[in-house]
Amino acid sequence: MVRAASLHGKVIVVTGGARGIGLATAKTLHRLGAKVAIGDVDEVAVKQAGTDLDVGFYARLDVTDRQSFTTFLDDVERELGLIDVLVNNAGIAPAGRFVDEPDEVTQRTIAINLFGVILGTKLAAVRMVRRRKGHIINIASLAALGAAPGIATYTATKHAVLGFTDTARLELRGTGVTLSAVLPTLTNTAMIDGVAAMSGLRNAEPEDIAAGIVGLIGKPKRRLAVTRVAGLLIDVTHRLMPLGVAEAVTHALRADAIFVDAADKQERRDYEDRARHS
Repeated sequence: MVRAASLHGKVIVVTGGARGIGLATAKTLHRLGAKVAIGDVDEVAVKQAGTDLDVGFYARLDVTDRQSFTTFLDDVERELGLIDVLVNNAGIAPAGRFVDEPDEVTQRTIAINLFGVILGTKLAAVRMVRRRKGHIINIASLAALGAAPGIATYTATKHAVLGFTDTARLELRGTGVTLSAVLPTLTNTAMIDGVAAMSGLRNAEPEDIAAGIVGLIGKPKRRLAVTRVAGLLIDVTHRLMPLGVAEAVTHALRADAIFVDAADKQERRDYEDRARHS
């Protein structure tokens, strides 16, 4: 992990900061001396998280709404100073077979996971390019490099986030603004409630992703897979193996069933309700 001195005083915004990876990231950055702002569509949860962490700024944020996002960033800069880093973390993963997915759930997933990232990147980039300095970190997923039955729309959005981030990074080359994508494996947050681990692979903890983000801020690069083992595995299976062999490996790991099987589990219902309706 980078030394705290390299983060001290940096103004860092984390979307979806009230829970899971976002909350762990905000907590880690705050502990290392950054000026952290967290936004989340759940007003009660973000107030609780912001108060508990005693971060510099917190407020309700709807990443799918330009006015909400613009006002949030304006308020952050008024309270904390110019934004150095934006972590586009907000996302949802409703589970179930795509043929059974209601259109409104499909649209909501695309709006939050993809449009919210594109919108946040646009709004932050405009501010950062003016002063030729800044870093935007978009949270994708290792699903962006493969396929994850049971979360087809989520997987599609993460493929798109990765493609968008890579392309936007090239468009901003020479401006002083850096773009990175983080690709987490299954991470122990509410997003995988009721979901079994892949056979032979450990899930990541939210703090693992937070540590990776901290490292990217200290030493930017275009992509970071967390965990490294899971990243290497999916890279090998999907880039170097014939399709049939890759699918056999995916089946052996149970990666083709864990979300499909989880869709109707009782322990997942709270998450599904919040993801679909909050």
